[in-house]
Amino acid sequence: MTNTLALWLAALILGFLALDYFLLGLDVPLFVARRLMELIEWLAFWR
Repeated sequence: MTNTLALWLAALILGFLALDYFLLGLDVPLFVARRLMELIEWLAFWR
């Protein structure tokens, strides 16, 4: 991954999170955090 691509990807993600926060109100960061915790618990089970 090049630096340019990484910066564009970061800007896209931050832009979506800002859009969600100011306009949509979908609580995407909370949803992602909960799913990540479920994934971590599932992986810990198979450890």
